[in-house]
Formats: sequence, C-alpha cells, structure tokens
Amino acid sequence: MKNLKLAGRGDHERTVIEVGDLRIGADLVVIAGPCSVESEEQTMIIARAVAKAGAKMLRGGAFKPRTSPYSFQGLGLKGLKILAKARAETGLPVITEVLDTRDVGWVTEYADVLQIGARNMQNFALLKEIGKVEKPVMLKRGMFSTYAEWLSCAEYIMDAGNPNVILCERGIRTFETYTRNTLDLSVIPSMKTLSHLPVFVDPTHGAGRVELIPPMALAAIAAGADGLIVEVHHDPSTAQSDKDQAMLPEQFERMMTMIERLAETLKEPVFNGRLDFVPWNLRKESTE
Repeated sequence: MKNLKLAGRGDHERTVIEVGDLRIGADLVVIAGPCSVESEEQTMIIARAVAKAGAKMLRGGAFKPRTSPYSFQGLGLKGLKILAKARAETGLPVITEVLDTRDVGWVTEYADVLQIGARNMQNFALLKEIGKVEKPVMLKRGMFSTYAEWLSCAEYIMDAGNPNVILCERGIRTFETYTRNTLDLSVIPSMKTLSHLPVFVDPTHGAGRVELIPPMALAAIAAGADGLIVEVHHDPSTAQSDKDQAMLPEQFERMMTMIERLAETLKEPVFNGRLDFVPWNLRKESTE
C-alpha cells in the first residue's frame, strides 16, 4: 500500500511491544475486564477473577463513548484511579480508552496502554496527540473502515513519534442484524501481510452475543491473532453498559482453558505472514 512508510510491512521486522513482562506481538496475550468501570468493588471483583483465569491485562472504560448522551459516560478520573488500584493488587497492566485530546495526560498517567476506539479511529487530532506519548496504543478499526484507512490512521500515530501501535479488529457494520457486527477474521492474515504491527481481535464487540465469543476467539487465534480483548462482568444484569455481551467469570475461565489447549495444539498460528503462503508479488510489500 502507498504512503505507509512506518505502518506498512516493507522490510520492517515484526514489532514486539513490551508492557511490563508482556511481549505483545511475540506472546499470546488475552485482555479482559468490564466494559465500564462502575465502582471499586465491581472492578476489583472482576480484576481478581480474570487474573485467576489467566488474563494478562485488565481492560475497563473510565471514559465511555455512548450512542445516547443520557447513557452512563464513565467515572472519569475516579475510574482511572480504580483501575490503578486493581493493577496494584493483581499485577495486571491496564488498558483504557481515550476519547478526547484533553484527557490524554490523565489517561497516560494511569494506564499502561491507551486505546483509540472505533468511533475515534479517524479523529486525527487525537491520533497526533497520542503519537506524542510513550505509552503503547491499541487502535481499533472503524466499523466502516477499509484496511488502507485503518493503516493510514496507525501511520498518523507513528509519524507523530509513537511506534508502539497495536491494531485491533472489532467487527464491521454489515446488513446482518443477528450479530452486533460482522467479525472480519480475514483481517488477521491480511494485516500480517500488509503490516508488521501486532494484531488483536475483539470478539465481544465483533459478535455481541456471549455464545459466539469463544468460537470467534478460537478462530482468531488459529488465524494468527497476537491477542484478544474481551468483556467480563460478575453480574451482567446490573452492568451499566453492554450487559448483553459480557461473559461471566466462569465462562471466561472455560474459554481460557480452550484457548490454552488450542495454542498448545497449534504450537504456531496457521498463518503468521510466512513467505511460503504469501503470493510472490507481495513477498516484499512495497510502501512506495
């Protein structure tokens, strides 16, 4: 693809991003936690549960982009402090979303990884601001965005000075209404061919139905995903956002057992950008 001097595959070695002891892009990393940080008690219960089940990072929204202005918008700075407390107890690094350029400083202070949500993928002012910080960034694909548009947004962040970008597929909007979105798993081998950046998958938003999350998660790993990010809540009926797609801790624990078995069986992904599977004319992806 043209004009992808930094995010494009080119002659770059595969990017490995270190977050504490984690090696994102080299080791399989599962991120789990609540959609929203609702209280200290709720967050600590879930953090302990996902850590026990084998999650390597804690997710939780302190600032929430909601379709309705009357829906729960998150706890803001209070939520960030709760996430920091959960990290101190469990040892799990924290990832949380940044919505506004004015909040970058706060979130950078408390989080280990910053997330750019699908709705903000092309918020170029925010991308440039995020590019100035040293923390890794997870860039979610917009629900109507092409691969080229997605990678161009990663290029914005990297061009501003931050090379530590993680791509995350979270489903695209199609005519199907049974699922919340349509999870595009072909994006994984495509990004392994087109880019050197780590690729994660969010089967929670991609499917929007709890029973579909485990099979989509397993399929993503088999296709070569570097990690997953899923939503877990100890009492979904009381959740203030996305209650219908939150896994119970015991469901998450069972899924983690299946993931471990699959990873052990595969030893390596079915496809990870290896040259023996790449068409001859893409074996040296041009960035001109």
